[in-house]
Amino acid sequence: MKIVLIGYMGSGKSAVGKQLSNKLNHSFKDLDTEIERAEGLSVPQIFSEKGEIYFRKLENKTLKSLLALNEDFVLATGGGTPCYADSLTAMLQNENTVTIYLKTPLIVLGDRLFLEMGKRPLLTHLETKEQLMEYIGIHVFERSHFYNRAQITIEVGTDSVEGVAKRIAETIPK
Repeated sequence: MKIVLIGYMGSGKSAVGKQLSNKLNHSFKDLDTEIERAEGLSVPQIFSEKGEIYFRKLENKTLKSLLALNEDFVLATGGGTPCYADSLTAMLQNENTVTIYLKTPLIVLGDRLFLEMGKRPLLTHLETKEQLMEYIGIHVFERSHFYNRAQITIEVGTDSVEGVAKRIAETIPK
């Protein structure tokens, strides 16, 4: 089974994905890491040197390549992955794949992302926490249509990474 984690940046997809993969004895894959490996550049470098459109095309191509693999894994996607091209459709229509939305309160996202504003390509233009909170609120609202199409939604809140991974393991079909 392929388990694909979606949700806004800062929702814990990578941290939860690693923990979940250990619980299920699956390999763990991070879409951004796979893109960086294939491109030989970091995600921020791809954004600054080649632009977001180039990145989104590469993201879609890499996602489809991973979904075509004949193996079980947990995949952490980027926050925008399900919102561009036909990426969400590819996830939802892929056999033996479960898509899980890590739904995280805005205040939690704000607290987590405030510490990383300079490292996240989509946040580098922001200067204050107030600007960040407004940006997150608008962005999550715009993307919620895509996120809410996941087969399973897990409310994250302030639960521990292990607690979220445990709930997912108990929720997914066997």
